[in-house]
Amino acid sequence: MLRIVLTTAFALMTTVASAAVDIKTITSPGGINAWVVEEPSIPFVALEIRIEGGTSLDEPGKRGATNLMMALIEEGAGDMTAQEFQTELESLAASFSFRAFDDTIAISAQFLSENKDEALALLQTALTDPRFDDDAIERVRAQVLTGIASDAKSPNSIAGAAFDAAAFGDHPYGSSADGTVESVNALTRDDLVTAHQNALTRDRIFVSAVGDITADALGPLLDDLLGGLPAEGPPLPDDVAFGLDGGITVIDFETPQSVALFGHEGIKRDDEDFFAAYILNQILGAGGFESRLMQEVREERGLTYGISTFLVPKEHAELMLGQVASSNATIAEAIEVTRNEWARMANEGVTAEELETAKTYLTGEYPLRFDGNDAIANIMVGMQMIGLPTDYVVNRNDYVDAVTLDDVNRVAAELLQPDNLHFVVVGQPEGLSDQ
Repeated sequence: MLRIVLTTAFALMTTVASAAVDIKTITSPGGINAWVVEEPSIPFVALEIRIEGGTSLDEPGKRGATNLMMALIEEGAGDMTAQEFQTELESLAASFSFRAFDDTIAISAQFLSENKDEALALLQTALTDPRFDDDAIERVRAQVLTGIASDAKSPNSIAGAAFDAAAFGDHPYGSSADGTVESVNALTRDDLVTAHQNALTRDRIFVSAVGDITADALGPLLDDLLGGLPAEGPPLPDDVAFGLDGGITVIDFETPQSVALFGHEGIKRDDEDFFAAYILNQILGAGGFESRLMQEVREERGLTYGISTFLVPKEHAELMLGQVASSNATIAEAIEVTRNEWARMANEGVTAEELETAKTYLTGEYPLRFDGNDAIANIMVGMQMIGLPTDYVVNRNDYVDAVTLDDVNRVAAELLQPDNLHFVVVGQPEGLSDQ
């Protein structure tokens, strides 16, 4: 019955998205800042918590510790074993998620209003008193090692690992957040306890809540939930420059199809030209079949099923990346066409028609992102992390519409660097070698 109620709550959440998003800001008595959207018509709450640092806080020689630690958060807490914890979570019809990324850890919770106190008490126990039992550690360690072994056989993962290592070297961005077989096997329970103390701290917390909760109630709730975490964490890593020049790196891998990851330095999310760059990227490679690269590489020449580009403004570095797969016999041509199209857009810019098509799509799809309490909470916490104001959700499409053709073409000339594009190719490409 509880499963049915929870499923119904998720279905009803879409009605919230159709209303105006009225964001309120609060500071808890204990000093935790948060954003909240009150929606009492549905007896359901979505809570999103982000803490800066993430897997980049792994200590030297302990790569993969934060990732493994976060995977163990709900594998037993307080006086509950892993099975007992999951049984309690199921009985409350609640949902928790714990994830680790390069620059942040993410904690998500959804629960029914009638079970709020019990669900939050369970979440508080998981966050402040994880057990890290030996049997759970070994079980989850084995799962992580299976993932690492799978990545070692995946052309896409191999390309990503090689690109990151060459671009960022000894910086945490230069290695996999999962760690290596050697580093993960060497992790001890003490390492996981240290990773927990370093990653879950109050000084870099961002919180959003949406649903059947008031701004007045949220503050004390957050103090109860998060007040037991350490006050401060270790320093964040330094910024790192993108360290790859233009060229090609070929990694031999037996497969009939080569994959290529390519890119160069990108643009900061808080740059005044970010919206122009965002629209530019939509036209170049992020716009599906409407994008230039898809037209030139797939539609005109049939060299691939798909090619895409994306802006990646990380906390300590910025990239503009793309990916394409093609047969070993045609990947060289796909790379040549990609580089030429990159240069053509840098030199000639985009057309007024392309700009208007991209704007129409980007402004039309934006409201569709607000399709439930959890989606809204996720958007809100992301806004906080990059320093956007609460009225951004109202004004965002105006920012897109304000970008002119001159803006986009100026940014195209500045951002796109065809000579600095580096391609990491995994496969047995014909006519390609390291350059």
